[in-house]
Amino acid sequence: MNELIKVTYDNDRPLVSARELHGFLEVETPYRKWFPRMCEYGFSENQDFSVADIFVHNSGGGPQSQKDAALSLDMAKELCMLQRNEKGKQARQYFIQLEKDWNSPEKVMARALQIADRRIRTLETENAIQKQAIADFEPIRQYIDAILESPGAMATTQIAADYNMSARKLNAILNEEGIQRNVNGQWILYRRHMGKGYTKSKTFSFVHTDGRPDTKPQTQWTQKGRLMIHELLSRRGIKADMDAKGIVKGEGVPYDLASD
Repeated sequence: MNELIKVTYDNDRPLVSARELHGFLEVETPYRKWFPRMCEYGFSENQDFSVADIFVHNSGGGPQSQKDAALSLDMAKELCMLQRNEKGKQARQYFIQLEKDWNSPEKVMARALQIADRRIRTLETENAIQKQAIADFEPIRQYIDAILESPGAMATTQIAADYNMSARKLNAILNEEGIQRNVNGQWILYRRHMGKGYTKSKTFSFVHTDGRPDTKPQTQWTQKGRLMIHELLSRRGIKADMDAKGIVKGEGVPYDLASD
């Protein structure tokens, strides 16, 4: 079918430009007066038509804003009838034929397939996003699982190794975050963090370079404290270092008294 008047589609709904219809019908009344008058016949905005600004070039070559309206086919057909002339009859028959074609079983099926195809593509995209989110979360889940499965307390050196940093660096971060402070060579939790089950104090025996035996109290972290450190470092964008099997690399790192 030859295009008599341009028809556009919004969400698969046929629409007609009120200005183009006005021009085709050769209405003598200016559009700015004609269209408001037509609306008085009981048409509703956002149901039968929607108003929008369009830009055209004026005689000087510059852009000029004009009002236009997108009409439903039903409103366009009624406006054609209201004109009571040959042009109106011609346009109305054109819209009736277009509507028949639009509602034919073949076109309805084609639109249904297009909608289904768009829905499938949307679901595929959502599925891909979910898979990526799961993949991104997997190292975090593996690390937390390792924490929950690990018995006993750990030295700062061991936990720091999970993040490829030294115990000295981790202690400095925990100090900056107001978690702990150094008292006579031992890192002690600030009062507001005490009693939460984050740490245990253990006395270690060691031998000085000159052969003298000695002992020193050392703060160790429970798995609850280790999880707290993990959450704190995660907020800083510091991630645990995992090997290909998802095992925490820091597990089993020997205690190093000097580095703590």
